[in-house]
Amino acid sequence: MGVGTSTFVIRWVNFLTMLVAIFVIGFGVWMSTHNDNCRRSLTLPVLCLGALVFLISIIGFLGAWKNNSSLLWIYLIALCFILVSILVFTVLAFIVTNAGSGHHVSGLSYKEYQLQDYSSWFLKQLNNTHNWNRLKSCLVKSEDCNNLSKKYKTPRQYRSAKLTPIEAGCCRPPSECGYPAVNASYYDLSFHPVSTNKDCKSYKNSRSVKCYNCDSCKAGVAQYMKTEWRVVAIFNVILFVILSMVYFVGCCARRNAAGSRSKS
Repeated sequence: MGVGTSTFVIRWVNFLTMLVAIFVIGFGVWMSTHNDNCRRSLTLPVLCLGALVFLISIIGFLGAWKNNSSLLWIYLIALCFILVSILVFTVLAFIVTNAGSGHHVSGLSYKEYQLQDYSSWFLKQLNNTHNWNRLKSCLVKSEDCNNLSKKYKTPRQYRSAKLTPIEAGCCRPPSECGYPAVNASYYDLSFHPVSTNKDCKSYKNSRSVKCYNCDSCKAGVAQYMKTEWRVVAIFNVILFVILSMVYFVGCCARRNAAGSRSKS
């Protein structure tokens, strides 16, 4: 790849990534001012990612603009570190999310989830009392469970609904308990549970209790996290391929810059 071509590509790629980084930082600032404490914890990683991308993009842009071999070396080392980090995180994400899936229940259109099906990493994180109390407070604030009776007016509509993993695990007792559903938010607990599953006794109709202390709720959260992580992992694979091509062009630009300096 020629001197002009490689430096031109690196220059404009990094100019575009600077603009993207500014958008990411702005989005992080917006999140910190418009979201509650549950979602606000996501703002620090977003802000750090935006700042890191912005810094690396400036180094790459200046290195290509000035045809500076030293700046391009720093840029390539930083980009290599990002590539390795993405690769490691993606592999770990696929390993962690490999286990666990829902179970079909006769008469229901949605699946139920069991905590023991998921990886040991998920079990460790969700069984940690501090972690779960924080997640549980966010689930209670979300009002997802209490809104089910507004979405599904009759028990028949409720049974045929496509509930999310969190709705299926946290908003209702497991089907094996045998509690009759009065509506989507209330179960007749006067019936003696037909199962020894401890979740049957943990469930309460109270808005602040529901099945938030159940293993089925933790399993629903694990399934939700698994789905989200898979999406991120697939995105990382695409990002890794794109950044690898940028890295190759950057290597050409650095080599050309070093050659230009030696000739001069």
